[in-house]
Amino acid sequence: MLATAWRMHRGKTVTALFFVVAGASAAPLLALVLGRMTDAVVAGDKGTALLAGLVAGVLAFATVTFGHFAHLAYFELAELAELDFDQQLIALSNGSVGITHHEQAATSDTVTVLQREIRQFGRGLEALLNGLGLVIAVGITVVLLVRMHPLLLLLPLAAVPSLYLSRRAEHLVDAAKTDTAQTTRTALHLFNLTTQLPAASELRVFGLADELRRRHAGLWSDVTARLFRTDLRAAVLRTAGQVTFALAYVGSVLLLVRAAVAGQRGVGDVILVVVLAAQINQQVTATVTLLRDLQRMAALYRRMAQLRAAVQDADPGDLPPPDRLRHGIALRDVSFSYPGADRPALRDVTVTLPAGSTVAVVGENGAGKSTLVKLLCGLYRPSSGRILLDDEDLHRIRPDRWRERISVAFQDAVRYEFRTRHAVGIGDLDSGFADQPVRDALRLARADDVLRQLPDGLDTVLGKGGSGAELSGGQWQKVALARALARPAPMLLVLDEPTTAMDPEAELAMFEHYAQQAARVGRQTGAITLLVSHRFATVRTADLIIVVRDGRVVEAGDHATLSAGSGPYAELVAINARAYR
Repeated sequence: MLATAWRMHRGKTVTALFFVVAGASAAPLLALVLGRMTDAVVAGDKGTALLAGLVAGVLAFATVTFGHFAHLAYFELAELAELDFDQQLIALSNGSVGITHHEQAATSDTVTVLQREIRQFGRGLEALLNGLGLVIAVGITVVLLVRMHPLLLLLPLAAVPSLYLSRRAEHLVDAAKTDTAQTTRTALHLFNLTTQLPAASELRVFGLADELRRRHAGLWSDVTARLFRTDLRAAVLRTAGQVTFALAYVGSVLLLVRAAVAGQRGVGDVILVVVLAAQINQQVTATVTLLRDLQRMAALYRRMAQLRAAVQDADPGDLPPPDRLRHGIALRDVSFSYPGADRPALRDVTVTLPAGSTVAVVGENGAGKSTLVKLLCGLYRPSSGRILLDDEDLHRIRPDRWRERISVAFQDAVRYEFRTRHAVGIGDLDSGFADQPVRDALRLARADDVLRQLPDGLDTVLGKGGSGAELSGGQWQKVALARALARPAPMLLVLDEPTTAMDPEAELAMFEHYAQQAARVGRQTGAITLLVSHRFATVRTADLIIVVRDGRVVEAGDHATLSAGSGPYAELVAINARAYR
């Protein structure tokens, strides 16, 4: 944590350390000077008393004000460190080759707790800096106490039970936060549903607002109650530790008072011990708080380490992708299971996507079509089997280089509420968001009509935020499709049902328009276009149609061959035809 602060701003780190250490050292030294001043006053030594009073004033000023100066320094450090922590969390969430870790409940719980607790980083940094000062203050205090009486060394040791019980209390609280993470995530999901636009229409039509509000309140009440019970147990443990120290505190004061009455110690020594004992009480209280904050920071770092381990990729490839496909992409006995699933999403898939072809994948919902797409994009690694680019295994190809050669329009495409040129242009960052490449992508996606309706053209901000232009579902899909088509000459273009909100005629016109250009590019580079769709008027134009059922490829061929047979594809065509009669 201190290394992070040093990396963020060395000057402010040094400034914060100076004021923290100086302010912490001033407090016990002030007790020493007050004791000497008291003895000087009792002895009638005016000069010594005045000098001690002057020093005491300086130390008191340092004790009171240096903490404020330190706060100014480490507050900015904390802001910078929190930003760095945010960046680390973003990088870890998106730093893996695939997205398997997003499917794991334990990883989702870890991310939820990190998002909720990340603002504790500033308090943790403050606790660390103050902890360094506290160590120095305790050290000086111990030396001064031992000079008074050896038994007074037991006074700081009396803080050990308090520290131990405080640590136990924090472990209880941390465990409770982990146990309630899933419930918290569900409550936050319900809150987002009831406060954001996407669900607003359904909430009103189905009258769900009161029901979701009731469920949200119930979940939060459950979380709050569980955390409160844990906090109560933690408070009892901390109080027990404080009682132990309080008894030692009273005993130390009585010890010095007895010595002073017997003439063995002066009044100044009693003042010194009383002030130091009070400071030790404050130090113990501060230590308990600091340890709590530091333990929370340690828990954050531990969770970050767990997340880092969860997203660690085993043996990423290091070969470049081929310049062009000569044979195609072949899947050989490929199977894949999602984490925690009791059955595979794909089983023993063996099929070849010929170079330069347009391939359609059809099948019922849940058949495994989107899983197949994500395997081809390298977002998942097969549980068994191989995916070959010509003769090279995909897992030996550098993931980032492969991603540079593919483009995808997913069925659940993100609605980027950016300027239009950015919402489309991020599909090809090398274009620099220039007008012409963005317009070409929109034209290729048959989205010219969308552009004409935007008040500021390519500089129109999309979405409801601010002065943005809200689009219909079909228009958002056209923008997403344009984004996928912005990348020039991809080796693999995947269209995973990106036009479900369009009418069939618009989808067919768009695909035929694109297919003509894709065929020309395919002949030059071997590029493959993969289309996932339920609409048979569209898929019938593909060179190869792959039928997926229950995670298996059950048929493959062109439309004429498959529809003339009696297999699953012919059944789907017949069902589709009856639906439109």
